[in-house]
Amino acid sequence: MNLKESFSSLIIILFLFVMVLVSLAFFTLLERKILGYIQLRKGPMKVGFMGIVQPFSDGIKLFNKELVFLFKSNYLMFFIMPILVLFISLLNWVLMPYLLIMFNFNLSFLFLLSCLSVGVYFVIVMGWASNSNYAMLGGLRGMAQTISYEVSLALILLSLMILIGGFNFLELEVFQKNIWFMFLMFPLVLCMFSSMLAELNRAPFDFIEGESELVSGFNVEYSSGGFALIFLGEYSSILFMSMLMVIFYMGADLLTFMFFIKLMVLGFSFVWVRGTLPRYRYDKLMDLAWKSYLPISLNYLMVFFSLYICLCNNLSLNY
Repeated sequence: MNLKESFSSLIIILFLFVMVLVSLAFFTLLERKILGYIQLRKGPMKVGFMGIVQPFSDGIKLFNKELVFLFKSNYLMFFIMPILVLFISLLNWVLMPYLLIMFNFNLSFLFLLSCLSVGVYFVIVMGWASNSNYAMLGGLRGMAQTISYEVSLALILLSLMILIGGFNFLELEVFQKNIWFMFLMFPLVLCMFSSMLAELNRAPFDFIEGESELVSGFNVEYSSGGFALIFLGEYSSILFMSMLMVIFYMGADLLTFMFFIKLMVLGFSFVWVRGTLPRYRYDKLMDLAWKSYLPISLNYLMVFFSLYICLCNNLSLNY
């Protein structure tokens, strides 16, 4: 890649980040509207036409609020962590398999697993650096929650790697030309969707932000810009996970209009689940992850691996 191509890649990446941030603003408006209609009310209506400018006024209000300096917090870690949360959630977006001058990761799956695994450290450090009991409890919950569902999530991704025989997201489009993977592994799609809810700390698995028990959990001491950055990082991850589900199981055709329709249907389903389901009990998520999702993902992995070995043996015999 020469200097001109590198510069073009950088410009496209920056443009992608700007578009993601703008879409986050309108996604928060969509969520408030959906939750409003689920609860038989209108949602934001006053600012602009039908409340369309509401997200920008909320953002300006948040960043203009007073920034609280905690006397007994770990000052440096407390203020750096929200920036890193947003940075990692935006960094995930460079994995999008565009057929343009972008970064093409041959090891996309491994980079994704690394980014997903490192996310919980930010939650733990934010809880610890706040020097608050509620925040610390939220961080500990996040750690225990991650240990439970991320094992089965990694096995589900391993099944996909074996199916395509590689680590690059671009190959997912090639292998789903005739049939979507959703039809081949529908139980895994359901397992992955609920694991994504736990990964994103969304209802019904929002244990680290349990308002009724933890008074907002790990981010209880954050205000103003720090809270806004955490908020943006969370919603960026929601849109990214919706995109991943479409790429993995519904055909990775990014250059078609239908791709974005499917992405928004999945984004809507995340909000729909939040508006309809009560918070799950903490130990029940552990049981669900270890006793249901882990056996299902392991069985699928063994089936796909056996088919892969048989196919390799047949090819070696033919040649």
